[in-house]
Amino acid sequence: MKKLAALTLSLFLTTGTALADTPKDADPNPAKAAGPAKPKAAKKAETSDAAISAQIEELRQALQSQQEELQLLKEELAKRDRQIDAAREAAAAANARATEASSKATEVANTTAEVKSEAVSLNSSVSALKASNEALKTTVATGQAEAQKPSEEGPTTIRYKGVSLTPGGFIEAASVYRQRAEDADINTQLNAIPYPGVALGKVSENVFSARQTRATLLAESKVGPAKISGYFEMDFLGAGTTSNNRQSNSYVFRQRQLWAQAAFDSGFSITGGQMWSLATENRKGIQNRGEALPMMVDPQYVVGFTWQRADAIRVTQTLLENKVTLGVSIEGPQTTLGGRGFSAFTNAAGATSQNFWYAAPGNGGGLNNAFDPTGYAQTKAPDVVFKAALDPGFGHYEIFGILSQFRARIYPCAVVSATATGLVTNADGSTTNFTGAPITCTAAPLATAPTAAGAFNDSRTGGGGGASFRVPLFSKKLDFGVKGVYGDGIGRFGSAQLPDTTARPDGTLAPIRAGHGLGILELHPSPKLDIFAYGGAEYAARAAYTGYQTVKITTVSISNPNGVAGAPILVNTTVARSVSGIGGYGNPAANNSGCSTEVSPTNQLTPSAGGTCAGDSRIVIEGTLGFWHKIYQGPKGGVRWGVTYSYLTRTGWSGAAGIAPKAVDNMVWTSFRYYLP
Repeated sequence: MKKLAALTLSLFLTTGTALADTPKDADPNPAKAAGPAKPKAAKKAETSDAAISAQIEELRQALQSQQEELQLLKEELAKRDRQIDAAREAAAAANARATEASSKATEVANTTAEVKSEAVSLNSSVSALKASNEALKTTVATGQAEAQKPSEEGPTTIRYKGVSLTPGGFIEAASVYRQRAEDADINTQLNAIPYPGVALGKVSENVFSARQTRATLLAESKVGPAKISGYFEMDFLGAGTTSNNRQSNSYVFRQRQLWAQAAFDSGFSITGGQMWSLATENRKGIQNRGEALPMMVDPQYVVGFTWQRADAIRVTQTLLENKVTLGVSIEGPQTTLGGRGFSAFTNAAGATSQNFWYAAPGNGGGLNNAFDPTGYAQTKAPDVVFKAALDPGFGHYEIFGILSQFRARIYPCAVVSATATGLVTNADGSTTNFTGAPITCTAAPLATAPTAAGAFNDSRTGGGGGASFRVPLFSKKLDFGVKGVYGDGIGRFGSAQLPDTTARPDGTLAPIRAGHGLGILELHPSPKLDIFAYGGAEYAARAAYTGYQTVKITTVSISNPNGVAGAPILVNTTVARSVSGIGGYGNPAANNSGCSTEVSPTNQLTPSAGGTCAGDSRIVIEGTLGFWHKIYQGPKGGVRWGVTYSYLTRTGWSGAAGIAPKAVDNMVWTSFRYYLP
């Protein structure tokens, strides 16, 4: 537009100038009006006309140029008008579509509230799907990155015919120092630390051992709705008949755990084989391989820890979104016996007989250990253990119960005693006055040999219950727990292995009342350091009796048998001499006078067990403090080392004169381990 205005103004000025140069009254055609002029005037006129013509031509050319520019401007304006029209048409079409879309959106928005809710839900689902996709992308990327790691790291499991095999375990170099020797490996017999009179208690011992080295193998697969598992765990803490500690430590590979499991998606599982007892505490729920074991180096663990590993069949069921787990187990039983003074008979040749038995030596042909001095108990029924575990979201809580059966074979006439009263003179000149109620096991007035007449089986029932809890504190930097167990005949479930039963004078078994307790502190200040402290105690109550008889055959010559009339008593033959006794477990009349007295050894390989000491264990207490430090933990496995200190006391029941023996031991363990990845 500016160019057009400039062109117009230029034309106007040019035209004005032309008009100004022409006289007001001049003839526009002077050539026609004037006649011939003078040559000079004509020349001047011609000059003037030429100049004017030149100017007009110049103006014409300028005008033509300006007209061309104007034409270009018009064409440009026309082009812009066409573009504006096209833009207007596009805008109109867009407005029409927007109006249509707005109308449809308004129609959709006004349909129903249900559609709006579904739209919101759909948007939420889309957002969740996007988040899930992002997480999936991250997972895939992570998986790809893991897959691209060096091949030397290898897989965590080995696939074999659809089964995942995961090897594990560790190799250990361990040691233990005991202030008072037990003549034991790193496994401590907690209820046998020597009293002051025992010769072994006068020396210390240092033991180096690799026998706790462990090998494990876990097999897992999925069959329909069930996860199938098998677990194999072995170490070298067994001793064969040729095992020794001299030049070559040839200890045998023994089973710790061997079990198979079927766990269903419904939360039900069944497990069979050798495993930890259901009475052993778990860290969560009731899960095999999820037991809360002490961090102790000693494979006997700590006093107060309740456990056994035995063959069992176990079923469990999880409820309430895995917050509650119920379980019941039938487990292999084994009665342990304690106490002293049991009725016995010894003939003139030194042969003895007992009025009961509860266990037998292992049958080597039946693959039992014929060299185990404790034998195998012939129990009537398996142990039954039931447990309920609670995981509310903070901590782990358990209650459980144990039911056990004990059985013995009783021989009421196996111990010979007098069936009449009278004074006899012994071969050494001493006299014995037989008194007391008669026991009619034979027809002779004085029985001279034991008999199995009247033998019978006798069974007793024991059991108990317990509870535990374990909670994480201070952002899981500290685990605090307590466990307690109480009952009759449950001694073997404790680490100290106090006895289950003792025997009454008639040979029947009497379960011993017992209690176990353990306090737990496990500190985790960093991922590489664990510090632990345990305090535990195990108690066995008195089960004391009188009326035990020790009977010995001797040659007597009866003269003037006072109070005896009628048929004569056999003369110059063997008869029974009866001596009344005390026994059971923790008898207050027991002789503990020699518990602190050392005596000379019987030979160079048999240290003395000390003087007379009937001090059955009343309570065993242990305090433990230690740590584990992880030097390395990664894809190549783990290397760690640890040190543990324990202060152990064993106090016996007081006997005659109030003497109660006590033993104390200080022990230090070290361990260096490499764990398989």
